[in-house]
Amino acid sequence: MGAIVAALPALEGFFTIGVLIGLGWLLARVGLFTSDHRHLMSLLAFYVASPALMYSMLVQADLTRVFAWSAVASYGAIAVAALVYLVASAWFRRRDLSGTTIGTFLSCYSNAGNLGIPVAAYALKDVRWIVPILLIQLVILQPVGLALLDAGRTRLTGRRPSVVSLVTLPLRNPLTVGVVLGLVVNAVHQRVTWFMLPVWVQQPIDMIGAVAVPLMLLGFGISIRLDPKLAGGAERVESWFVVAVKTVVEPLVAWLLARWVLRLDPVTVRAVSLIAALPPAQNIFVFASKYGVRLTFARDTIFRATAVSAVVILILAAVLA
Repeated sequence: MGAIVAALPALEGFFTIGVLIGLGWLLARVGLFTSDHRHLMSLLAFYVASPALMYSMLVQADLTRVFAWSAVASYGAIAVAALVYLVASAWFRRRDLSGTTIGTFLSCYSNAGNLGIPVAAYALKDVRWIVPILLIQLVILQPVGLALLDAGRTRLTGRRPSVVSLVTLPLRNPLTVGVVLGLVVNAVHQRVTWFMLPVWVQQPIDMIGAVAVPLMLLGFGISIRLDPKLAGGAERVESWFVVAVKTVVEPLVAWLLARWVLRLDPVTVRAVSLIAALPPAQNIFVFASKYGVRLTFARDTIFRATAVSAVVILILAAVLA
């Protein structure tokens, strides 16, 4: 019982998310916000606020955390979760490139920012545990996924892109640009310690980045109230399957790799297991909205997974205490 009580503060991130989503729902309910406002919020988050947030997070990240043994367990769990979805999707219901990309994102891309940080801070007492997940998602998963979404949209238009267009595709995405700039400034700063953007330049970037998550969550709440509900049948079954992969399969694989394959210490095993149980990120809802791909499916799956994740994290925090 004491372990559960000690883990409760980790859920404050879930409460914060719930308040903002509920506020978006309420504002849409009283008619203050419409679907057009939700679309505008998604565009602002995608093109303006999120790139600034990506830069601010990576410019000060500890890049050496990517190569820790704990990261190996986390990355292995992410890979298995993505593979499970891809195999099941190919076997039961073939989708186009963009639809498969969104489903894969939902299966393995964690809410490491506005949920992972409070969970790491309160349940694990060290926010550095979340750094490898943030980095692998921002540096590899996000650019690759967005490039695939761009390629899927190009394929639908029937245009044959040039080689130059394909090669430069990731770098023409605003989120990838924010990631690359943050990594470059971070890497240069490691070698030339005095090199860093002046405060009067960094502060506006931080301020713009700070509105990214609220915009995403308010837009999410508006969508719950105004956008169509997820269809039943196979679509709903697939949604719950993705929830199970993200909140049960991924943490289970992380625990197996950390405990029995890598033989890590109990503190590390607990950390990677809890982090792997995080729900899908709200970023995926923004991606789905921006590219017009499986928006309702992404919204409902994130909503369900967030609720299930809170229970799973509580259980893991108690069992692995």
